[in-house]
Amino acid sequence: MEIKNPLAKLIVWIILLIWSVAVLYPLIWTLLDALKNNEQFFLNAPWALPKFPLLWSNFSYVWSKYNFSTYFLNSIVVTVGSTLLGMILAAMTAYILARYDFKGNKIIFTIYISSMMIPFALALIPLFFLLNDLHLINTWLGLILVYAALNLPFGIFLLVGFYKSLPKEIEEAAIIDGTTHYGTFFRVMLPLSQPGLITVMITNMLNNWNEYFLGVVLTNEPTKYTLPVGLAVMQAEMQYRVEWGPLFAGLLITTIPTLIVYIIFQRQIASGITAGAVK
Repeated sequence: MEIKNPLAKLIVWIILLIWSVAVLYPLIWTLLDALKNNEQFFLNAPWALPKFPLLWSNFSYVWSKYNFSTYFLNSIVVTVGSTLLGMILAAMTAYILARYDFKGNKIIFTIYISSMMIPFALALIPLFFLLNDLHLINTWLGLILVYAALNLPFGIFLLVGFYKSLPKEIEEAAIIDGTTHYGTFFRVMLPLSQPGLITVMITNMLNNWNEYFLGVVLTNEPTKYTLPVGLAVMQAEMQYRVEWGPLFAGLLITTIPTLIVYIIFQRQIASGITAGAVK
């Protein structure tokens, strides 16, 4: 809706400006602190500007000394694997629940949605012993399977509404042309659901990249830590002498990829959420 009143436009502009400053200031402050050494933290105010020369070496120091290169690789593999697996499973399940009428359809959908309300801590101990029996502790595959399963209810919830909004004539035309049920899904319906799939993909990617709790529980070898776990380990290793510059540098290394992904796909996320809202 377009705002025509000049005063109302000014008020909205001021509100958006204040909100932008409130959002961007912590990121800018983190970047500035990542370019300092401990002396600047203790002799100057923590929010003061860094002195020259700027310590860009803090980033390479964290990358090599605290094994952030390994943590970054682990996060990439786990995030990409779990996101793709969760997305395809959610799409297939949502398509069946939305387009096929069979006994127990609504019950299955209700179970999926209800699982979003169950505190995950209740299932943590059984999950740990299950993965331990399957020899999936300290493995990429274990984290990928768990993350994909956790993201499944939300993906199904979003995509069911999207598939229901698509006209049935599309499937009927594909079947008349001789396409099988599998071909109809993979060659027709899946491409049409791209807005919803992108929303599920980005949401799952952000959740998986930033996940910390499961990473701590299901991995106890440094070579399998993800970035959030590695950042916590880094802080613990510093003990009583915290290297504030490298710590903020490590925080930025963990945060920047998610910001880039969100900035690139923000329009697709918004359109995907509303795509299945109306028919």
